[in-house]
Amino acid sequence: MAPAMTKSRPVRYQIFPPAELEELGSAPGATKSSVLVAALRAFLNRRGASELEQTFQVRPDRISRLLERIECNSHVEIESLALFVPYMPTVNAPLAEDDEVARAIGRDRFHAFIACLEQQLASGTRTFDPETGS
Repeated sequence: MAPAMTKSRPVRYQIFPPAELEELGSAPGATKSSVLVAALRAFLNRRGASELEQTFQVRPDRISRLLERIECNSHVEIESLALFVPYMPTVNAPLAEDDEVARAIGRDRFHAFIACLEQQLASGTRTFDPETGS
């Protein structure tokens, strides 16, 4: 046998509200109880949504914009490199098979380039900044 349905009665709670409640409850048409009920409903509605979602709702948009900028920059870098690499052999004369001096100079220049690149990356500065164009 199912229990009989009874009409629930309002429950009385004893609380110690902040002083601001006096000001809000004294507004025309407002009571302290109605202010407390509205505040409690608002709190419970907020708790219904994920707290993490509320905390981080702005970050996914920001991350998306940053990823789009990184993707754009990487396209510029890849395109520049893809155009530059085939261009270099067309403007540089080929080395003779037995020209070890020229090969040694090429190796030294390559190592100097790598050292310069390492120093530039370690310093955190950029030679070319796409945002400023310089």
